Amino acid sequence: MSADTRLARCRVVLVRPHFAGNLGSVARAMSNFGLSDLALVAPIADRLGPEALMMATRGKEILAAARVVGTLAEAVEDCAWVVATSGEVRGMLRQGFWNTPDVQLPGLLDALAASDAATAAIVFGPEPSGLTVAEVTACQAMVFIPTADDSTSLNLAQAVAVCLYELRKLWAASRPPLVVEQPPATYGELERMFARLKESLVAVRFLWDDRAEGIFNVLRQVIVRARPTRPDVQVLHGVARQLSYVAKTWGVTHPADGRAPDAPGPGPAVPEQPSS
Repeated sequence: MSADTRLARCRVVLVRPHFAGNLGSVARAMSNFGLSDLALVAPIADRLGPEALMMATRGKEILAAARVVGTLAEAVEDCAWVVATSGEVRGMLRQGFWNTPDVQLPGLLDALAASDAATAAIVFGPEPSGLTVAEVTACQAMVFIPTADDSTSLNLAQAVAVCLYELRKLWAASRPPLVVEQPPATYGELERMFARLKESLVAVRFLWDDRAEGIFNVLRQVIVRARPTRPDVQVLHGVARQLSYVAKTWGVTHPADGRAPDAPGPGPAVPEQPSS
């Protein structure tokens, strides 16, 4: 695929949602994590009511575009992979069927990667009771969010946010890098930069005595180990150019004796004349 659009093709399905505030909060979470396809199955809450719109913030367009259908089958008919969510993990139907989001959601991303047109869905149940057994088993997998044993019920919008966070984290780890790495600078480009940098360091008297060559070789190795790219080399050319400008404009005194630039060095010592 030329662009990774998998998240945009993942649908969030809310089955019989009761509270408008949750609808708005779900739309906001979808906007936060890069999803926009929302389907509502026989909703009880008004998705365009004032409470929903107040909680949606930047998710208002998602609410307005949400598809409203009568059954779960209609909501996921075109999906290649459907994941249910539930806090209930007991019973034979759920054994070996449920797992945490980090384990179950890679399968959903794999289904989305199969083609540019593939869609998938994460299904969330109504606030009072969650999905029915029939609704859970109609899906290909089930996500369970681990919680404290004495408080297992998550708010609907919170559950959506947790699942979408895990989904986006998995997507970010698997997508192609956004930045194309720059090729390293050539030997010739490096040598021209080093010659200019050395000249400028001499001009500002950073290199000035019999240790100058050794110091510059150390600096050279530091730069080489970083494997500079062509843009990096251009930056170092800029540093050298500015150092040369400073030396030419303001002058830099000699570190040993403080003489001005281009001034002759101290001559030979003159023997003290005896007093007459």
